[in-house]
Amino acid sequence: MARPPRIWISSETPAAGEVVRVRAQIVHVMESGLRLDAAGALIPRNTLTHFTATIGEALILDWVPETAISQNPYIEFTFKARLSGTLTMVWSDATGVVAEASQEITVL
Repeated sequence: MARPPRIWISSETPAAGEVVRVRAQIVHVMESGLRLDAAGALIPRNTLTHFTATIGEALILDWVPETAISQNPYIEFTFKARLSGTLTMVWSDATGVVAEASQEITVL
């Protein structure tokens, strides 16, 4: 995950109770470990293994991706704005690499 994740949020200052739409994409090879390289050797598995989205200490989404997820995965989710805080999204992969993106959300 050489590049930082890209995130889009429908509103950084939603009204209380407003539904906020979040879209995020991360650059990742998502290698399944089932393909061979030109020399005939297995290419090591390197897939995303976990994704979480939180606001402060409140968990919004916890996702465990499967092998069939495409390269450079895109995720979209919504949540109801109830409290202000930092929306933090964390991706981790099979090699132990972790990427994080965050955005302040201020509920009006």
